[in-house]
Amino acid sequence: MEKNNKYYKNILITGRPGIGKTSVILKVVQQFPGRMGGFITGEIKRSGKRVGFELETLDGKKGILAHISIKSPYKVSKYGVNIEDLEKIGVKSIENAIIDCDLIVIDEIGKMELVSPHFKYTVLEALNSDVKVLATITLSNLPFVIKIKNRKDVKILEVTIKNREYLHKEILDIFSSIY
Repeated sequence: MEKNNKYYKNILITGRPGIGKTSVILKVVQQFPGRMGGFITGEIKRSGKRVGFELETLDGKKGILAHISIKSPYKVSKYGVNIEDLEKIGVKSIENAIIDCDLIVIDEIGKMELVSPHFKYTVLEALNSDVKVLATITLSNLPFVIKIKNRKDVKILEVTIKNREYLHKEILDIFSSIY
């Protein structure tokens, strides 16, 4: 039996790298009528080549999520994960949004972020809260990712070339149907 949209307060968008997941989130952020918190990630490029990833909270705080020059015990591919910025900026923005906002944005629940137990705990707190959650999530079948994708209060939407221009409207419709 198909779940009624009003029960989907948590929307996870997934898709292959570069398909436009963050772009969909940014369109929702531009049109969402309430208070929002959380963070967006982006690539750091040097001479046209990706050298890392940054994170920026919706209220403008910035940090480095991962970079090829970061020496860290946490590595994903060639990138050292900056757990300090992830937790002090990214996780803190989620914690604040749980308290003060109508929508929590988490971009993304992926391999780099999942090195932090504090991040994983806070994601679960957000999903369990009364606040709507919009997050991107990796396609990888990591145990924590599977656990989240299997929740009954989660709607998973895959971004494709065909739907990426209008998917934000579907997300806004789902959120507007929640009382």
